Amino acid sequence: PVLHTVMSEPDLLRRCRLESVITVIDGVAGEATLDAHAEAVKQAAVADRLVLTKLDLLSGREGEDALHSLIGRLRALNPAARILTTHRGEATAARLFNSGLYNPETKSIDARNWLNAEAYATSEKRRRHRRHGHDHDHDHHDVSRHDDHIRSFTFSDERAISAAGLDMFLGLLQSFHGANMLRMKGIVKVADDPARPIVLHGVQHIYHPPVRLQAWPDGDERTRLVFIVKDIEKRMIEELFKAFTDQISGAGAFHTDKTLSLG
Repeated sequence: PVLHTVMSEPDLLRRCRLESVITVIDGVAGEATLDAHAEAVKQAAVADRLVLTKLDLLSGREGEDALHSLIGRLRALNPAARILTTHRGEATAARLFNSGLYNPETKSIDARNWLNAEAYATSEKRRRHRRHGHDHDHDHHDVSRHDDHIRSFTFSDERAISAAGLDMFLGLLQSFHGANMLRMKGIVKVADDPARPIVLHGVQHIYHPPVRLQAWPDGDERTRLVFIVKDIEKRMIEELFKAFTDQISGAGAFHTDKTLSLG
């Protein structure tokens, strides 16, 4: 609700940009809070940094087990977030505020660090592995039902999307899935100027005004999108996007119930 409220204010959007999200988690009561409150699960899932407090109150084997369980659960919810603790002095300003698109040290755009798509891709592979029954690590089998509704994933596309197609794609996401689109980040190849990608950043129904970069910030010139969602399958969003980039099969898929039935 806080992110949505801030990004809904036109005056704030004209003056500020959402760079990163920091969520503070009580190391003692964290698991119980995640069990009891779906909103707490969302807050953990969308964060760029997770800060654990009160870990000095956990002691002995029981404390170690509780911490291991909490960290494992947070990793499953948010594979890309960096986890920091307060009792060891890890949560410094330098570590908390270095996850935005702009890297102040190099004075350049750091899309790879900002997206961290590799972390989401690795997590997806692990989830598929578990679903096929090859993962015998049952440490986190007793996960709250709230967790099961949260999904994070990434996909890429080498083809450019038209500006009109991108507008329609984002409009459809907002219309059908706005409330469940917890966070979206991406760098997109647009057909009108494929050498100058567009950066996208959205929370639920609200998107920052797209930013056109002067050039690709790294050697990877593919569209890369990262999503953190509630109750939305990756296939639905990926197929919808590729309906606008695949000139042959995508154009046909766009007009089918399979692609447009997003609810």
